Amino acid sequence: MVLGDAWLWAAVEWSPPPFEEFYGRDGFDTRTTAALLVAALMKATFLWLILRTPIRGPLDRRTKALRLLLYVAVVYSLVPWYLIGLLPDAVGAALPLVLWTSIDVLYLLIIRWRSRVLRAAAGAMFAVELVSMANYLLAVLDLPAFQAGRIVGLGFTLSAVVATVLTVVGQRRDGRWSRGTQVAGWSSAGVIVVMIPVDGIYSSGNMVMPVIMDMMAFVGTVWIAATARELAEGDRPAGLPPARQRVIRLAVAAVVVLPVMTMIHPEQTPHFTYTGRSLGCYHRPNYGDLKPEERDAAFLCRARSTEGGRSPLFPDSLPDQTILAHGRALCRAKDPGEQAAILKRAGSERPDGGMDPWDLVYVCPEIIGLSQPELLLSTAEEAAASAAYIAEENAKCRDPWPRTKGVVQATAKYFLFADGDHGYLVHDPGDKASEKAVERAMDRVFDDSAQIGVSGSAVLVGHIEDVIDLCLTVKAFRSAPPLRMAGWQQVTEVPVVSPTGRLAVPEMDGGDVGAGAPMPNLAIAGKGRYRVRVYVRLGDEGEEHLVVVFPGTSKKRLKLKQ
Repeated sequence: MVLGDAWLWAAVEWSPPPFEEFYGRDGFDTRTTAALLVAALMKATFLWLILRTPIRGPLDRRTKALRLLLYVAVVYSLVPWYLIGLLPDAVGAALPLVLWTSIDVLYLLIIRWRSRVLRAAAGAMFAVELVSMANYLLAVLDLPAFQAGRIVGLGFTLSAVVATVLTVVGQRRDGRWSRGTQVAGWSSAGVIVVMIPVDGIYSSGNMVMPVIMDMMAFVGTVWIAATARELAEGDRPAGLPPARQRVIRLAVAAVVVLPVMTMIHPEQTPHFTYTGRSLGCYHRPNYGDLKPEERDAAFLCRARSTEGGRSPLFPDSLPDQTILAHGRALCRAKDPGEQAAILKRAGSERPDGGMDPWDLVYVCPEIIGLSQPELLLSTAEEAAASAAYIAEENAKCRDPWPRTKGVVQATAKYFLFADGDHGYLVHDPGDKASEKAVERAMDRVFDDSAQIGVSGSAVLVGHIEDVIDLCLTVKAFRSAPPLRMAGWQQVTEVPVVSPTGRLAVPEMDGGDVGAGAPMPNLAIAGKGRYRVRVYVRLGDEGEEHLVVVFPGTSKKRLKLKQ
């Protein structure tokens, strides 16, 4: 304390103070200093218990090996984390697996369980623990590993609790271990249970919780050391005097209760679910896919997102409750100017950008849903609505040559970019030079009044009106069909070549642009040269196109009607 807060932290935690949490502030607050002093006293007591000399007595080879391995585990747990971090990741993951595999096997052989069922249950829990360690090692080695989600991870943690409890029960049945060792074992199981909700809840500004968690981790090390100490068959240690037993009970109660008390905050205490540096805030889930309790978190994620390298809409200094209140105020804003005023009061670095309805819907669905009900849909509902819309639009298009059947044909609505598009392609997608051919066809589409660009294996057909979709019918014939130009505004015939035996029109295939129904391969004669005849007119359903493809060697461009 005399030398400064950094030295106090290093003396108690055996590591340098965290850079971001400590040096970003003017020293520790009173709570953190008090927590460090309490942790120093408790860790000194735990170290005294860990460093007590082993009980003398006869040991066979297996028991000697178990005692040695348990003390290795004690040393491993006491080594500062930053020293272990110097090891290669694979070594750091393999050492605990090898160590605890040996310890668990010797536990099953040496402890007098006095029950086959108890031994089998302990073996099963040990196996689950080792599977978790092995899975982590596989992930570190970039080998196929089981992707453990939150539920599976919780299952692995609970299996460690059950394994500890069964081992303590086995120690009690064996008779070699004292009541103090058994209390340490029960406390170790309790610490794991307490850490489940505690782990990861503290924010970058709370230094008390990591100090307490580090102190609690020593309880398990005390139990391992006590287990190794009392492995011999010698005389049992005398029972502790009542006064010392009361002190130990008080210490154990403090270790268990203090973290729980720290977790309970008054309602007005600021919460910080995300910051601008948080990962995983680039995904925008559908409102309908989220549970009610998840929607506020989704909004906070978007409000603090730095997607695209931009500053977050709200500063990280604002707690969750304040940002949620500002979000609901943005929902009620009447115009962009009022939104900008709200964001300026909130301290936003980019108040003029406002906030999109698909972000605000998480906090005020009753307002956003009135004008944009599609934002309330789940992914499945959205897909079903899109499929229904496309089917409805396809049904509006009719085959303009119903009596002239092609070898293959299709009729569908072709959807273009909403902000303008050159048109649609009839091309060979397997052509190695397809990309360049499409670029050249796109450059040539405006060279002619028919707005049809041709280059090698690509024909780009433009639209004559400013539309976002059009009705398209494609037909392939083995020879040139009759012209039948009556009723059409323009008819143009151009050459195309298919190097791979495919000529196709792009489909939507889950996107926003393309044909709304499957399109056939129009190169029915295989590789070679073809003629593409394009009919265009404006009808009741907007712009309508008929594309006729048939084999032909001519390279001429014909304007049959214009």
